[in-house]
Formats: sequence, C-alpha cells, structure tokens
Amino acid sequence: MEIASMAADRVQRFAQAAMMAGAVIAGSGLAMAPGPVHAGDRALSPVQEEAVRTLVREFILQNPEVMLESLRAHQARAEAEGREQAQAAVADARDRLENNPMSPVAGNPDGDVTVVEFFDYNCGFCRRVVPDIQAHLAADGNVRYVFKEFPILGQESVDAARAALAVFILDPEAYLPFHMALMQSRGTIGRTKALEVAAEMGIDPVQLEDAMADPRIDAALRSNLELARQIDIRGTPAFVIGDEVVPGAVGLDTLEELVATARGS
Repeated sequence: MEIASMAADRVQRFAQAAMMAGAVIAGSGLAMAPGPVHAGDRALSPVQEEAVRTLVREFILQNPEVMLESLRAHQARAEAEGREQAQAAVADARDRLENNPMSPVAGNPDGDVTVVEFFDYNCGFCRRVVPDIQAHLAADGNVRYVFKEFPILGQESVDAARAALAVFILDPEAYLPFHMALMQSRGTIGRTKALEVAAEMGIDPVQLEDAMADPRIDAALRSNLELARQIDIRGTPAFVIGDEVVPGAVGLDTLEELVATARGS
C-alpha cells in the first residue's frame, strides 16, 4: 500500500507540473489558438517548448526517483525481451543441443532434465565448477548431462578438446573419467597433457592420435561453435538448463534450483 501511495503521489505531482506548464503557457499568452492540427503545424512554439522543458526539468530535479524508476522499468523490459529471445533460440536448437551423437552424455541417459555445459579445459571457472557437477551427478539420479567441447582459449584448448572427443570415439565410457582428469590437472592443458593423462588411463597414445584426426571431431566442434552463437553464449562455462541459458560458474545450490525449476515447468 505504501509503494502504491508513493507512486500515486508522484503521478499527482507530475500532473500538477504539467498543469503548471499549461498555466504558464496560457498565462503568458503563448497558447496556440484552438483548431485542428494539420501536418506541418507546430504543436508548440520554441518559447512554449522551452517553458515546458524548464518545468519538467525542475520536476525531475526535485523527484529524481522518477527517473530511476523509469530506468529500472526500461531495464526490466529489455531483460525480459532478451530472455524471451534466448528461450526461443534454445527451443529452436533443442535437438542439436541435447541429442548430437558426438556430444558425450553423463548421468541418467533417460533423465527428466537435461543440463548442457559448454566448457574449455583451460578455463579456470570451468575447473572450479567441476566438484559441483560431480556432486550434482551423484545426488540426482534423474538428471542427464551433455558435454559440449567449446575450445575458445587458443590452440592448446582445441588440442585438448580434440583429444577428449577422440577418447569418446575410442571408448565412450572412458570419456567422463578422462574429462574429469583433464579438468583436475594443473597448468595449461593441451596435446602433451592430454596424451599423458590418456597414457595414465591405459589408452594407447598412437590410437588416440589417429582418432584425433577423425573428421567427426571437426564437425562436432563446428556444431558447438554455431550453437553457441545461436543462443548467444560468449564465454565459458555456460549452461543450458530447461529453457534458460545460464552463464558462469554456478554452484551446486544454483544447479539444483535450476534443475528443480526445469522439472516444474
């Protein structure tokens, strides 16, 4: 009630300012003669316009919260429009986001909610969110995770992504352990580190390097880049959960909330 009263008071004050403007214009003999307004006619003379501007400026200076409220309302409308556009883009890309055979899947393959992550092995924030993803996978037996290799931080990242997808081609079950091992490694992750981790896991390095040349890998990386552009993902990590594109290293609580929201929609 208090907010509504304040808003009504502001409207009343602005109306009073407008009435004052009209009175000033009329009292100073600046009012235009009544009659129809035709194309090309000026609604106000320059002197009249200046009188109105002065009164409006004084009103705004005395009531700056009106401008702040207007800016907030404009920002809220812009954010709502952006969210609607993003949701439409996600809906259009849904099948490619969730069902590309070259996008590894973890968790429950028949889960009722799919979480899609775009990541880069050399992204510090991507590494930071790994424990939360592991905890979420362990705690929620009905969520499906899709991993989108999105190497945007240089050639080393491209090489690491190629190695990970090569592991996926050779042995899909080995992808998640390999992915987690790379994410938990220190320093720059590229071809050398990827081959070291693969060897530690018992993956033949010669077979891995051969698989890294598979044309399906190039196609998958191009597809991920195009998808990111379509849904306006500009950095890593970024998640698609339900209809929402969520940038940044979200924590476990946020992941759980977003998945719960997607389940309820």
